[in-house]
Amino acid sequence: MKKILVADDIETSRELIRTVLETSGYEVIEASDGLEALQYARQIHPDLIILDIHMPGADGFGVLAELRKDNTLAATPVMALTASAMQGDRQRALSAGFDSYISKPIPLSVLRKEVELLLGGGEPS
Repeated sequence: MKKILVADDIETSRELIRTVLETSGYEVIEASDGLEALQYARQIHPDLIILDIHMPGADGFGVLAELRKDNTLAATPVMALTASAMQGDRQRALSAGFDSYISKPIPLSVLRKEVELLLGGGEPS
């Protein structure tokens, strides 16, 4: 079973993502901030990481930078998730090294598709 780490400081967002992913057959581990996300990533080596951009402790960009420095996690696909989708944010996230970008509210069909693409080695849309 593929493991997905979901990091978001909003519990209801994590709950929604967890429910969708678990019903799709994935194991989901939750983190409530960026520092916890880094700790769990290093412990469990997930197959995919979904990071909220704005979190306490360390934001999504900071967590991503640390992940990319770690040889055991550098190739792990990382999806950016954000509620503040402004013009240029998607490109900024992808340029920073995120493999995918989804804005909130999360279209559940898009979330499922992106997760499948990232875990299957396809190119996200």
